Amino acid sequence: MIEVYTDAASQGNPGSSGIGIYIKSGQLQLKESLFIGEYSNHEAEFIAVIKALELCKERFPDEIISCRSDAKVVVDAIDRNYVKRDVFQSYLNQINHLSSSFPYFFMKWIPEKQNKHADELARKALKLHN
Repeated sequence: MIEVYTDAASQGNPGSSGIGIYIKSGQLQLKESLFIGEYSNHEAEFIAVIKALELCKERFPDEIISCRSDAKVVVDAIDRNYVKRDVFQSYLNQINHLSSSFPYFFMKWIPEKQNKHADELARKALKLHN
């Protein structure tokens, strides 16, 4: 099972946004820090999950994916397969499409303090861009 942690950081809402992805597979640790442009914080959180799934599809195509995020709006959308705001629908569609390629995918909400690696990577992406 692959443990995936995602987070986003935005300066302004919408504003410059960065995402952090921390992937753990046994002793292997992958860290991604990406500047993604101008987005709302919620959009950036969805994009972080999408990028993480793309990375897992490349590196771990046949694995069980356990994804964790401190973004309740994203976790709830994935759990319920429903978004309240239309702007998030295309992100949810991409997540559903990508996650369907894995034998099993689940999304779990975690408190911010348990998501430090991904948070640091998201903030790093913003710092590197500025």
